[in-house]
Amino acid sequence: MSDEGVGARIKNSVIGVLKGAGEVVSGAADATKDAVVGTLKGAGDVAGQVASTTSDVVKGAVSAVTEVGTGTFEAVKGVVVGVIRGVGEVATVTVGTVSDVVRAAVKGTADVGGDVTAAAGGIAEGIISATKDTGVSVADGATALGKSAIKGFKEVGGDVVGASSSTVSGAIRGAQSIGADALAAVQSTAKGLVTGAGDVGADVMDVTKGAISGAISGAKDIGLSVEDAASAAATGALEAAESIGESAVHAVRDVAASGVDGVKAVIRGDKET
Repeated sequence: MSDEGVGARIKNSVIGVLKGAGEVVSGAADATKDAVVGTLKGAGDVAGQVASTTSDVVKGAVSAVTEVGTGTFEAVKGVVVGVIRGVGEVATVTVGTVSDVVRAAVKGTADVGGDVTAAAGGIAEGIISATKDTGVSVADGATALGKSAIKGFKEVGGDVVGASSSTVSGAIRGAQSIGADALAAVQSTAKGLVTGAGDVGADVMDVTKGAISGAISGAKDIGLSVEDAASAAATGALEAAESIGESAVHAVRDVAASGVDGVKAVIRGDKET
């Protein structure tokens, strides 16, 4: 099956779901899984094919959404879940797989003019919920999610603050959907986002603000304490900042102390207040 055929197949499937009475997430996930399995089965280098295949299926899904006019979040979430499931039927899903899928999903969305900030939440929720059926822990998956997401946003020139916020809020919902520790997912995702910021030269303060804002928003969605969620995000951000340098540490502490969306974040275990 050609790459073009994969994208066209996903586009037609998602259009059918969006126009019909079908459930968008499950419909997109099933169509994507089948396409990914068909594409990767027998491939000599499965790992090498994951990124390009993910980008193609995301392009197809977002193109379908653009044509129909609704459902970006749900369609991208379904695609991400489907890719992970499809890879899992052909090979072992690893942290590297998660990283490739996240960056390819961001790129695929941007390539067809989709809203990367809106899609970020769907990508995050899909990734975290899909870890349940893999050997990748939620903590490792969330860290890889954050790190790869920020690199993807930087590559496509997206809104780093907004996309970071959407990523963390999506991770919370994904963790809740599989009964995982949502606060641990927040902490690991924020850690990954700030680590990624350090790797690509993104503004650590902006990324931290986005992460804490997303934690607060996601906590409200599922009934968690916003203070606990903000604290988890700030704690993860500081863990990453300590590996980047003193200026990054000060940036995270300043954001936490100043507060985001009216909530001050207490960094657990921090020796400075």
